Amino acid sequence: MVKTLRESYPPRPKQGFVIFLTGLHGSGKETIAKALQVTLNQQGGRSVSLLLGDNIRPDLDAPFATTSEERSKNLQRLAFVAAELARAGAAVILAPTVNSQAARDTIKNTILQQAGAGGNFFGIHVATPLSHCEANDRKGVYARARRGEISGVAGVDETFETFERPQLTVDVTKQNVPEIVHSVVLLLAAESRR
Repeated sequence: MVKTLRESYPPRPKQGFVIFLTGLHGSGKETIAKALQVTLNQQGGRSVSLLLGDNIRPDLDAPFATTSEERSKNLQRLAFVAAELARAGAAVILAPTVNSQAARDTIKNTILQQAGAGGNFFGIHVATPLSHCEANDRKGVYARARRGEISGVAGVDETFETFERPQLTVDVTKQNVPEIVHSVVLLLAAESRR
């Protein structure tokens, strides 16, 4: 019985968790996520999984989601995969663009309910201003959206709702990526001592 209980609810530092980074396209969330993955891998002790919009789309998403229903289904899939990985004790870094607070709450609730002892969720708002995101858009997403070639782009034809109650808010115009990663690591360390 004791062994089963320990396996089901390992000590807090051994439990899985999900770091949910979200912000506008080009806000720096993917760069932060990749740097954070390197740092967590260097610390060792657990598997670190990175779920970015671009690297999971061919596997989990339908081809690029064009309707709100398709985007909602894709986010549900991401939340499910993140919860399963966290349940297995992994550190999961999830970095999609999620425009609405309702969708963010759904992702959080899915992870909290389905990840068991790994249901530790850290919401981080990458609040880089739209002007910076657009000026540094290497993929041309904003330009294409402004020309009407694509739709559903937060900041152009969709609103990016304010992220309510994130554990951390960062901005690449005010902090560099190593400073942001350090802030996230400090957040995780403080939470593991609770």
